[in-house]
Amino acid sequence: MFKGILIEKDEAGYRATYQAIAQETLPEGDVTVAVEWSSLNYKDCLALTGASPVVRKFPMIPGIDFAGTVLDSSHPDWQAGDKVVLNGWGVGETHCGGLAEQARVKGDWLVALPPRFSAREAMAIGTAGYTAMLCVLALEKHGVAPGDGSILVTGANGGVGSVAIALLAKLGYRVVASTGRLAEADYLTSLGAAEVIDRSELSEPGRPLGKERWAGVVDTVGSHTLANACATTRYGGVVTACGLAGGMDFPSTVMPFILRGVTLCGIDSVMAPLSLRHQAWARLADDLDIERLNLITREIPLSQAVAQGDAFLAGKVRGRIVVNVQG
Repeated sequence: MFKGILIEKDEAGYRATYQAIAQETLPEGDVTVAVEWSSLNYKDCLALTGASPVVRKFPMIPGIDFAGTVLDSSHPDWQAGDKVVLNGWGVGETHCGGLAEQARVKGDWLVALPPRFSAREAMAIGTAGYTAMLCVLALEKHGVAPGDGSILVTGANGGVGSVAIALLAKLGYRVVASTGRLAEADYLTSLGAAEVIDRSELSEPGRPLGKERWAGVVDTVGSHTLANACATTRYGGVVTACGLAGGMDFPSTVMPFILRGVTLCGIDSVMAPLSLRHQAWARLADDLDIERLNLITREIPLSQAVAQGDAFLAGKVRGRIVVNVQG
């Protein structure tokens, strides 16, 4: 037996509880990991609350990422004692995840923990920070340089937004942070934002084309915010879309793309190939300021994770929540 959070669904309803979990609950896999740290992401809180049908199999251990130490392995790349990180691959949705003291997964899903980071720091980054890095890599790949103009980051107080601001500022970009919580402006400027704007500027239905404002965008919101971000991106600019906190719809037109040559890049962190994951984690080790990472991080024990779900979805949580699984 080991401690963890288990989501069950039956005639009694949908529930997530912290409890002792039997070893046989773990699915098949060629690597067993002693999970040391996990984190709470938007998708985790959808799973914990049942607000969206994220979980596809029951019972399910939630948690889309974790960091820890290999206990046992039949995979050629891993042996007992190795320090590893996992993000995505359907863990916490279709395969038991990281909000428990143990996880059993496919070795092909694991990435070596960069020596610069502790397991806790890796989860302070977590899927949110790894996704933010994928957005930065996409901006760079499409030629957006620091001197080209401002980069808009939407949902700036969230995990992806907070890490994106810190990364972009460290790399020399001028960052404009969009948020619904203007009282957090000092927090956002401490991360490196040069300007903070109210999300209402972008969240309502807008025109097909607006004034050119951004050389690039990291959008975590979707819906009208993404549409307006595209409509106000400069000629030849790049918009990265990685979230849907504001909705799954995209009420836009083709005008930004055919009249201004705007590029819209979809960012998928779940099934990204290992080569891209290795690149993202290597760049995080080089480019992320650990002091700024500490500014955005709050720690809770595993036993308190379920209680955070509603507050997270209500937009009352800023930055990153790391979960001390063994504590």
